[in-house]
Amino acid sequence: MPNFPSRSSLGMPAFTLLTLAVAVIAAFTLSACSQAESQPRAGGAQQAAKVGTVTVQPQRVELSTELAGRTVAYQTAEVRPQVNGIVKTRAFTEGSDVSAGQLLYQIDPASYQAALDSAKAALAKAEANATTAKLKAGRYDELAGIDAVSKQLRDDTQAALKQAQADVASAAAAMRAAQIDLDRTRVSAPIAGRIGRSAVTPGALVTANQTGAMATLQQLDPIYVDVTQTSAELLRLQRQLADGTLQRDAAGQARVKLLLEDGSSYALEGKLQFSELQVDPTSGSVTLRAQFPNPRRQLLPGMYVRAQVQSGVQAHSILAPQSAVSRDARGNPTAMVVGKDGKAEARQLQTGAVINGQWLVTSGLAAGDQLIVDGLQRLRPGAPVQALAATAAAPAQIAASATLAR
Repeated sequence: MPNFPSRSSLGMPAFTLLTLAVAVIAAFTLSACSQAESQPRAGGAQQAAKVGTVTVQPQRVELSTELAGRTVAYQTAEVRPQVNGIVKTRAFTEGSDVSAGQLLYQIDPASYQAALDSAKAALAKAEANATTAKLKAGRYDELAGIDAVSKQLRDDTQAALKQAQADVASAAAAMRAAQIDLDRTRVSAPIAGRIGRSAVTPGALVTANQTGAMATLQQLDPIYVDVTQTSAELLRLQRQLADGTLQRDAAGQARVKLLLEDGSSYALEGKLQFSELQVDPTSGSVTLRAQFPNPRRQLLPGMYVRAQVQSGVQAHSILAPQSAVSRDARGNPTAMVVGKDGKAEARQLQTGAVINGQWLVTSGLAAGDQLIVDGLQRLRPGAPVQALAATAAAPAQIAASATLAR
């Protein structure tokens, strides 16, 4: 057998060179395979992501404006004395409902009763004098007819009769005044409503010219709600009503709903009564007044409420679910729709009020657009999508396919 050299010409064993060559070939092979796997296959298409969509359709919606305001009593009457005297009794329970004409306080009537009796006596005296003067005037008139007395005496008796009749009228007026003062010792409710706390107690002295009220009455059913609206918003609504964008209801009145301080809704609906004829120069706002029924006295004067004032009806409105609308880096509202090529398309929107949990879209969407509402987590513009009706799209399918649209 021939003798093979044990070392190569480079001074390395032969088996070492063989091992090194095998290792180099294996490294190149693995690198090529890795690059081949990392590159998409030639002619391969990106898998379409399944998304839930709704078809945009114009709707008839009622537009409303939410305004802050306060409740105001329908009528308010401050009870004050009209005569001087000592309060003898209080005839009502504080915080109760009273009817018009109901007795509230009784002022000591003794001095006023005496004044009335005196006035009655003066009237009786004047009437007696008038009777005498009438009889005398009648006799002198007959005597003057036969020239038994002078015409001067007849004229004097006629003048005395007229003076006696004037005294009767004066005495009668004084008696009526005394009767009025006596009646005013009974302090009655001028209106029906709920009465507050009493400022006086039995034994207190009250005067006809005092500034403080004895009690305050407020009529609570119905009740007013006063709210303010900016003049700019009022002008905008007037323009929309003029050009037909907004329409009033059949009665021509705006309906109003209330939200109470705790966030609950008031069960009964009100009507807008009027708006003030001038703008407040300090705030640039106009006061609106609405009237609400309040049979259970749930609304009390001074309560803070939020009134949803119906501003009109818009016949062709585009609504978008809030879940389908997001914000870009500049804070502008955007939404994704399915384009004609079956790919996701980003739209920039202009939105208005929120109506029943949906945005009122004024531009950016049109009738017939397929708005993507589900599967938006990792969806990018230009990604191919498979549109499914939002009600029929299985959440699990959409969630699984959302990771494919990268």
